[in-house]
Amino acid sequence: MKVFGVTGWKNSGKTGLVERLVGEFISRGLSVSTVKHAHHTFDVDHPGRDSYRHRAAGAKEVLLVSKNRWAIMHELRDEDEPELSEILKKVEKVDLVIIEGFKRDRHPKIEAFREETGTSAIAREDESIVAVAADTSLTDLKIPVFDLNNTSEIADFISGFLDLNV
Repeated sequence: MKVFGVTGWKNSGKTGLVERLVGEFISRGLSVSTVKHAHHTFDVDHPGRDSYRHRAAGAKEVLLVSKNRWAIMHELRDEDEPELSEILKKVEKVDLVIIEGFKRDRHPKIEAFREETGTSAIAREDESIVAVAADTSLTDLKIPVFDLNNTSEIADFISGFLDLNV
C-alpha cells in the first residue's frame, strides 16, 4: 500500500487538492483511501442519536452499519492520539492512501501553497515535502513546483514518485 501526503497551512487548498487527486487516481483505475487529521475536537455523531447515546454511556467503540456504509467511532477516553502508523494499519488495503495533514510525520508529501495566506512555504524547512502545488511562482525551491490547479500533472508526479502502476 502506497502512502502520499498533502500538507499546508490553513486555507492553502489542501482539501480541494486531495478531493481532486482522489477523483484523478480513481479515474486512472486505482483504489484510493484517505486519512484526514483534525486539529480540533470533532464529532461525526449528534446528541439524541442512538449511537451518540451509546458513546455517552461509555462504549469504547460504536459501529454504525447500514446497507450503504459502515462507520466505527472509537473513543480514546484517556488514551493518547494514535500515531499515523497505527491508523494506517486500520485502513483496508488499497493502491494509494492520501493523507491530509499530519505535517510532522515523515511520509512523502506535496505542500499546497496559496500566496494569499501570507505564510511561508513549509517546504523550505521540511525535507519530507518532495513537491509544492502553488498558485504562485516559488523559484527559490529546489523541488518541483506545480500549478495548484493542475491535478493531472500533480497526479503524474505522485505516480512516478511512488512507482504506481497507472
